[in-house]
Amino acid sequence: MGPVRGRAAVFTRIGQPLEIREYPLPALEPEALLVKISMANICGSDLHFIKGLGPGVPQGIPQVLGHEMMGRVYDRGRAATVDTQGQPLRPGDRVVYAYFKGCGRCAACLHGAPGCATRYRHWIGASCEEPPHFRGAYGDYYYLQGGQWVFRVPDELPDAVVSPVNCALAEVIYGLHRIGLAPGDSLVIQGVGGLGLCATAVARELGAGTIIVADRIPARLELAREMGADHAINVETTQPGERIQQVRDLTGGGADVVVELAGTPEVLPEGTEMLRYGGRYLWIGNINLGVTGTIDPAQIVRGGRTVMGVVVYEAWAIPRALDFLRRTHRRYPFHKILSHTFALEQINQAFAFASQGTAIRVGIVPH
Repeated sequence: MGPVRGRAAVFTRIGQPLEIREYPLPALEPEALLVKISMANICGSDLHFIKGLGPGVPQGIPQVLGHEMMGRVYDRGRAATVDTQGQPLRPGDRVVYAYFKGCGRCAACLHGAPGCATRYRHWIGASCEEPPHFRGAYGDYYYLQGGQWVFRVPDELPDAVVSPVNCALAEVIYGLHRIGLAPGDSLVIQGVGGLGLCATAVARELGAGTIIVADRIPARLELAREMGADHAINVETTQPGERIQQVRDLTGGGADVVVELAGTPEVLPEGTEMLRYGGRYLWIGNINLGVTGTIDPAQIVRGGRTVMGVVVYEAWAIPRALDFLRRTHRRYPFHKILSHTFALEQINQAFAFASQGTAIRVGIVPH
C-alpha cells in the first residue's frame, strides 16, 4: 500500500521559518487529480510572497505557498480521465498544470480575460489545515481542482526543463503574444531571471530583431546571451541615462518593445524612455500591491506609447509552451535556468539562498 500521508512546507507569518507538516492524503472529488510533485521552483514572486507581498498573503493562516511546479498523476477522481486537450490521463503520467482557476462569473471571466480577481481562492489565504491540504507547490503532493487546466508532458522533456512551464514560460509566451511582438521588432528585456531568460528564447524564435537584456547578475546576463540575446547591459555598472542611450544607439532611436520582468517600479521610467515613439511596454514583473513608483505620464502620452499589464494567461499558453520546448530544448540551454536544487526539508535554506540574488532559479525536489 502506498503512503497515506504527505509533507508540506507551511507558511504562517512573515519572518517565521516554513514548517514541515504532514497531512493525510485527501479524498478526491470526481474531477480532481492528486499530483505527486516531481519538482517545484522558487519564482521571483515567491520571494515577495514569503514577505507577505504580491497579492497580499494573509498572516496567521497556515498555508502552502509556491506555484511553479510539475509532477505525476498519483490518483484521480472517477471523472478525471483526460487532460484539458482530451488526452487520456492515467496514474504515473507526467503533467503540468495551471496554478490558478477563474471563478467563471466575474467580469474578467465573462469577458474571456484570465485575470480573475479570485483566481487564487483555493491557494493564497486558504488554510492547509483543512482538506484537501495540498494547495501549493511546496510539498509532496498537489491537489488539482476540477476545472484547472492540466496537460500531459511529452516524454522527451526532462523534469527540470518542464518545471518552469506553468509560470515562467507560459507567462512570457502569452505576454509577448498580447503585446504583439512581430518579426524584426527590437526588444529590451528588463530582468533576466527565469521569466526573462524564457522570454529571450521565445522572442528569438518569434523572429525578433535586436534583443537587449538588462540585469545586475553577470551569470544571468551570460546565460541570456546563450538564450539568444544580442546585447547585455549590467545595471550595476551603468546609470539609467547610459542605459537609455545604449538602447537608442543599438536600435536606431528606441526599441519597438520593452518587457518589464524585474519586479520593481524603479525600472519603469527608464523602460519608458528606452521605447521609440509609438513603442509598446509590457509589464509583468511588478506584482506587489501598494509598492509605488514615479513615472512621467507625458512620456506615454506625448510619445504615443502603449503600456499593457499582463498577469497569468489563457489555457492555450501551456500546450504551446510544451510544444515550444519539445522543438527547441536542444537549441537553447533551458536546463541551465534551474541553477540549484534543494530537498523539501531544506526549503528554508533554499529561500535564504534564493534571496541572495546569485541563483538563476532554485528548485525544490520533494523525493
